[in-house]
Amino acid sequence: MFNALIRTHHITSRKKVTKLKQAADATQVFALLRSGSSPGIMYVEGEEKGVRQWVDAVHNLRYKDYQLVARPAAVQHENEPTKESEVRPGLHETETVSDFGKQLQDRGVYAWWRKAMGYAKE
Repeated sequence: MFNALIRTHHITSRKKVTKLKQAADATQVFALLRSGSSPGIMYVEGEEKGVRQWVDAVHNLRYKDYQLVARPAAVQHENEPTKESEVRPGLHETETVSDFGKQLQDRGVYAWWRKAMGYAKE
């Protein structure tokens, strides 16, 4: 399994979110968006090819202040993912950074996310 993390200024365009959903379905990846106000955060997890293709699809949508803060790489779990975090392909959205973090904590990649976002040094 691979994952990647993208940060943008914001994610508000429903048209772009629809494109992201289509890309997640086509590539069979789990994608989590923090949409609404700033910052826009996107987490993707799945097979290497699917993750890379989904990241390319996001890049092609030309989001404002697009930053690939964690390039596609093998997932390194800090702890065992919870049952609720099983990879379910498709696009999932949340409106708060705290809920986004909670979902990544459930997936066992919370410290990785905090470091990539610049919230923590180690």
